[in-house]
Amino acid sequence: MKKTFKIAITGPESTGKSELANLLAKHYETIYTPEYAREYLQEKGEDSYEKTDLKIIAEEQIRRQNIDVKKAQKHYIADTEMLVFKVWHEVKYAESPNWIKEMIAKQDFDLYLLCNIDIPWENDPLREHPHKRKFLFDKYKATFQEFNLSYQIISGSGKLRLQNAINIIDEFYLSK
Repeated sequence: MKKTFKIAITGPESTGKSELANLLAKHYETIYTPEYAREYLQEKGEDSYEKTDLKIIAEEQIRRQNIDVKKAQKHYIADTEMLVFKVWHEVKYAESPNWIKEMIAKQDFDLYLLCNIDIPWENDPLREHPHKRKFLFDKYKATFQEFNLSYQIISGSGKLRLQNAINIIDEFYLSK
């Protein structure tokens, strides 16, 4: 029996991560862990978070992922992961605390899908950087390199984006 194949969806704001995670979970008939930050910030108020909130959000995200991955069968999807927190912390607070690096080192995803910025920006009160999409995308790529993590870029819009992700997942899953 193969182990659960764990897939992390990541990337800058407004790149379709949540939609892609949901659609992939439906396609593979599995569960996924939604992004906790959105829930937390909607309750707290989008403009009222501080540095300490990022650690609270990250810890809860991991707690939920650990619960959900145990329920998954062949595939597990995470709508966000700890690289998001590293980029978020660096952009917002110009620092990268050790706790984030430690959390990244403990992640054990089989595949990271980095969502490209090739779809239109959708305004949302929780999103902060509509004019920094290329900068953020490049920062994600550099962060993958910093931690020596392999990733695949997911491009295209709508059904094409989903199909591109499915093709990459199937290729990686079958090769394991």
